[in-house]
Amino acid sequence: MANRKTLGGVIHTYQKYDPARFPSPSEPPPDLVSGAFEHMLMFGERRELTEEELARAVRLDPSQIAGLGPSIDALRAMLEERKRKILEKYETRKVLKRARKAYQSAAADIRPSKAHADRFHQAVWSEQLRDLERLWYAAESDNSPFARQMMNLIERLGEKYQVDELAAKYEFVGRESMSVPEALEVKEELEKIDELLKQLEEASKTAQIGLIDMEMLSEFAEPGDVDQLSSLQQQVQDYLREMAERQGLEQSGGTFRLTPQAYRIFQGKLLDRLFSEIEASRTGRHTGAIVGEGAVELQSTKPFEFGDSIANMDVVSTFTNALVRQAGSPLPRGEFRLRSDDIEIHKTRNTPKCATCVIMDMSGSMRYDGQYIHVKRMALALQGLLRSEYPGDHLSFVEMYSFAKMVPPGKVVNLMPKPVTISNPVVHLKADMSRDDISETMVPPHFTNIQHALSLARRQLSAQDTPNRQIVLITDGLPTAHFEQETLYLLYPPDPRTESATLREGLLCKRDGITINLFLLPSWSQTEDDVRFAYRLAESTTGRVFFTAGRDLDRYVVWDYLSRRREILG
Repeated sequence: MANRKTLGGVIHTYQKYDPARFPSPSEPPPDLVSGAFEHMLMFGERRELTEEELARAVRLDPSQIAGLGPSIDALRAMLEERKRKILEKYETRKVLKRARKAYQSAAADIRPSKAHADRFHQAVWSEQLRDLERLWYAAESDNSPFARQMMNLIERLGEKYQVDELAAKYEFVGRESMSVPEALEVKEELEKIDELLKQLEEASKTAQIGLIDMEMLSEFAEPGDVDQLSSLQQQVQDYLREMAERQGLEQSGGTFRLTPQAYRIFQGKLLDRLFSEIEASRTGRHTGAIVGEGAVELQSTKPFEFGDSIANMDVVSTFTNALVRQAGSPLPRGEFRLRSDDIEIHKTRNTPKCATCVIMDMSGSMRYDGQYIHVKRMALALQGLLRSEYPGDHLSFVEMYSFAKMVPPGKVVNLMPKPVTISNPVVHLKADMSRDDISETMVPPHFTNIQHALSLARRQLSAQDTPNRQIVLITDGLPTAHFEQETLYLLYPPDPRTESATLREGLLCKRDGITINLFLLPSWSQTEDDVRFAYRLAESTTGRVFFTAGRDLDRYVVWDYLSRRREILG
């Protein structure tokens, strides 16, 4: 096993292996960030990312560890040979009879009371552990003769189950019979061999030797082989830990935390994947420049015209023009005259600013098919796009459930769908949120309050100094909650009262010049009414509605954002 004495040095078993260059520096590093983010997208802060879970998510190139394959193959061959010998040695026909006879004998020794007789005989005949356990619980005392006999019967039936499974799972061709205890030991050994073979096969494909159970392997392999493999395993784990730190994963107490560097790397990978799907004949992601009064200076210049800003003057070209013009007309010493036709002005590029607020549905229904994961992945992709291509644009996020609240961009990855706390088919609840004795924690969180989310997004966007404002609303169905003044209404099935309040808020967004783009995700509970509501909201606000599968949500939202940027520039 790996320890301070066995670590380091040259491992001669692995040909071409050089510990000083592990792995080859010419190979790209493994992608640890994607695995870490996929874990966070699925579990948020509910489950910490451990070293083992990160290792399972990482895929290494086996060629990075030269000579690993033959050693792994040798271990697999050794285990397969051990398994073959066991199967060729034993037969299971007799042990099946022994297990069945032991169970029947234990049942025959029990004399149940008249109150339990019928249930007992039915349970013995059906061979159901659950029925026998319920009879044991029905005994007057755990120490009574009936209870002790029932416990023995349950153990015999459990052994019979395992022997039946052994005979069904493996094909024995030998002649030596086994006792029931021997059969259980053989079953345990064969299952360990199968698990190790699975681990070794995975290691041969992805170099994930860090996941091999060395303690289990030591029961079958030679000590020297296990020590050598354990040493290499330790070096792979150290390498992955170093790569994790380089890619922005901070380790603390055996778990990993995402840093801003990790966010940038993962968002870059998302954008690379999205833009790699754009066909070659389509317009690229880089929008064309609009010449005019803007904030970004270009290298090219033009003569000064009335109305041009002197702040964009090309000083060198302007003074050169003045010196050339005055070369034929000497002026008094130290005197210099500048005319308007000498001035050169840098051309500028318009960079219109956009303000976008993304409303992310985190109601209870978003847990189905992992829809919430697609929503969070889209948010990270859009955030990465704006950071790299449009740093002047404004982007904010709103979490929508029974309420709505602003979410800092760094907390989006931790969002989770709200737990369903009411299973009634009809719900009519209201809560006066102005009362001091009522708080948000007392309200069922899994409803969908589009009206409150639109109101919050509208107030957020109204503070942005740009006419180009939009709301990206991502949901899977009709609203089921709304506010009337300070009173919150939770109504299911969806009520026309809630829909009317939501449409009124949409009209307020239209009044403020805010476009609503609604992305309707598929859901098992989605009906024609959900689709009709989406159309009504889009038509009343001159917005748009998109129907897309959840797995393509990031692509649709990012591409739509780019197309709208082109419309604004055009």
